[in-house]
Amino acid sequence: MRVLIVGGTGPTGPAIVAGLERRNHEVVICHTGRHELPEVEHLRHIHTDVRDEDALRSTIGTEAWDVAVVTYGRLRTIASVLRGRVGHFVSVGGGPAYRGYFDPWRHSPPGLPVPIAEDAPTSDEHDDGKSYRIAATEQRLFEYQPDATHFRYPWVYGPRQLAPREWSIVRRILDGRPHIVVPDGGALLNVFGYVDNLAHAILLAVDQPDAAKGEVFNAADDECLTIRQTVEICAAELGHEWDLISMPADLARPAWPLLAGPTSHHRVYDTSKLRTVLGYRDVVPAREAVARTARWLAVHPLEHGGEAERIIEDPFDYPNEDRLIAWWNDATADPPSLDWTFDPGYGLAYAGPGTSYQRPDTRI
Repeated sequence: MRVLIVGGTGPTGPAIVAGLERRNHEVVICHTGRHELPEVEHLRHIHTDVRDEDALRSTIGTEAWDVAVVTYGRLRTIASVLRGRVGHFVSVGGGPAYRGYFDPWRHSPPGLPVPIAEDAPTSDEHDDGKSYRIAATEQRLFEYQPDATHFRYPWVYGPRQLAPREWSIVRRILDGRPHIVVPDGGALLNVFGYVDNLAHAILLAVDQPDAAKGEVFNAADDECLTIRQTVEICAAELGHEWDLISMPADLARPAWPLLAGPTSHHRVYDTSKLRTVLGYRDVVPAREAVARTARWLAVHPLEHGGEAERIIEDPFDYPNEDRLIAWWNDATADPPSLDWTFDPGYGLAYAGPGTSYQRPDTRI
């Protein structure tokens, strides 16, 4: 088959290309040309402004394609330009299409449903502007390409991610920090997808057009890790020991780049449709994928104070972090002595007679 990839040089692009070539498809990449990668330099490239309709129409011309995989650019424009010229249109969007993704107070009580499935309400004009635009684009997509397959990506991680969340952890490890602040015990669940896993999901749709056409799929790792698990995996992979300092999210300012939002509400996709309809399973388990990402970032460190650090909004201001941690340790060092009627517990259903449970030290 002739396959057009719009994008192709971002985090998931090379893995998608490699998978298509293993299937003996003829692959052409359409992108701006600003970011070239050796993994795809042997392919035919169409260089144009993929966000500009006139430029896209004039550059692509009248060519037709069996499949188009659109991972970058202005999706509604690309869907319009390729109308009637693609047998199977496969596109990438994101979870912000869901109502309350950026503004969880749109639900009562606040917070996205956990897990959130593809048929959950999407954003409207009363929601965050970015969420509304993403949801509106999905609607226009299916007007132009009724048989499209659309993926709602999570936060992507792995090699070449332009703004990797894990860098907030890895740089502190490389800098020899003795401690790291985590919000609310690091218990937040925020859905992520490793580059190879997300590419695998796309390839499954290309392989099974009859099952995939006209559908929207959540895509993410099978396991959703907490912030604390991610921190601990990175530290173990890089051989670093430190103290995890838990603070309420409102106070844990150094950890806000890990929180990735103004509240500590969970964002968890229901990926059962992807698994049952297309047979998806992770090609790289999440725990291994985080370890690989930590190692890759250690070998390919980001520029201090560069664009990526500005995007993730982490100042790496260690003097202020240390002042905050010292204040917190002082504030919590001498808790009050309370005369309970009886010691509060977790319930006998959890730790009744015959269990081996021992109460842990709850300080992190």
